[in-house]
Amino acid sequence: MSRIMKRNLLSIASGIVLMFIGTTGAAQIPMLPQTVSMGPGYANEVYYQFSTGNTTTAARNTWDISFRTMIMSSSILINDGSSTVLWSYPYADTSGWATLDTFGLSTWTPMYNDPTDWENGAFSRYATAHPDYGWGIYNMATHVLVGDSLFVIQLVDGTFKKLWIIEKNSPTNTYIFRYANLDGSDPQEAVVDCGEYLDKDFVGFNMQTNMVVDYQPVSTSWDILFTKYMSVQPNGDPYPVTGVLTNPVAVTKKYYPVTPDYNDWEVAPWDSTRSNIGWDWKTFSMTSMTYVVNDSMVFYVQDTATDVYRLKFTGFEGTSTGNIDFGKAKVSPTGISDQKQSDIRVNLFPNPATDFIQIDIVALKPLNENITISLLDLTGRSIRTEQFPFGQSHITLNIQSLSPGAYLLMVSSGNTLSLNKFIKQ
Repeated sequence: MSRIMKRNLLSIASGIVLMFIGTTGAAQIPMLPQTVSMGPGYANEVYYQFSTGNTTTAARNTWDISFRTMIMSSSILINDGSSTVLWSYPYADTSGWATLDTFGLSTWTPMYNDPTDWENGAFSRYATAHPDYGWGIYNMATHVLVGDSLFVIQLVDGTFKKLWIIEKNSPTNTYIFRYANLDGSDPQEAVVDCGEYLDKDFVGFNMQTNMVVDYQPVSTSWDILFTKYMSVQPNGDPYPVTGVLTNPVAVTKKYYPVTPDYNDWEVAPWDSTRSNIGWDWKTFSMTSMTYVVNDSMVFYVQDTATDVYRLKFTGFEGTSTGNIDFGKAKVSPTGISDQKQSDIRVNLFPNPATDFIQIDIVALKPLNENITISLLDLTGRSIRTEQFPFGQSHITLNIQSLSPGAYLLMVSSGNTLSLNKFIKQ
């Protein structure tokens, strides 16, 4: 990459960073009213994109478990918003597959997805630290996650299965798992090739039909998700809620309590958790027997294209229709062209990170020039730059020397780039 090209890309990145900062006290931008519908009984989930207003609707109950498609990921979700429950078998490791029973099941602790982290699915809830990822142990020599645990799962339709995630072969990005009825009948072994779905965040599987379920739209086509999921109540108990989750690469801010016209969006830091928007922007009134939207809560969303939008909920009709009303307003464009944005997709794991970040690069068109990785601070100042061969798609970056805080990571090749935020703990 020439020095001129490098300077141009850094100038673009610096411009993007400046757009993150915003303008304090700017005049209130008119809100564009929007409505999405999850349908009666919240039968569907709705993926929403701020830039276009487009929605993608998918039935919520079509899958039981779901695999994150990133190569550097071990996350497996359960469909906990549709009554799926997972238990770790307490009496044996995988050698107990043939003799598994559910004695004392009512005393076992149910496992759900972490409501705040896409990477911490239900199967990982008993993870300790690398190389133990909960359901399996990472083999440093083969790069295979080997399942060492058995599970009992209640499916979306209420039936029970025993389940063993046998392995994830990271080099091929495939999962192998086994499941059967509790008495061992109807045994099945399945393979899910996540490499076929790299433009999605997750791919599902239905254990009644024994079929892969491609239920998500392309990752870059949505910013927030209206759905049901298992949250945690103030007393610590899990409880199903209807609310909003955030695309893994989008970030949000929540301001509460504020006046309804609050617009000083740059004050708080960005939040990269899954459910910062969440469900508690509305409450149920026992007096009117309707839902009341909290008028003193305002959100800001930095979408997958890194534009910033103001979000304020205005109505929630509940289970009768599943209709949700809100207003949106674009408050800060990034200035990066759609062409540059579309050529490279980058996933960072873990995020936040302590010592190392795994960079998973998906090129949406052939890359013919070396890949440049640049670390930037939030002012756009370059901290460190490294180059890698253009065919390299999985890169480990050492960040041990960085001070704790927020940083930007720019991945570029030729005249294409992707800018991503990460947190150093």
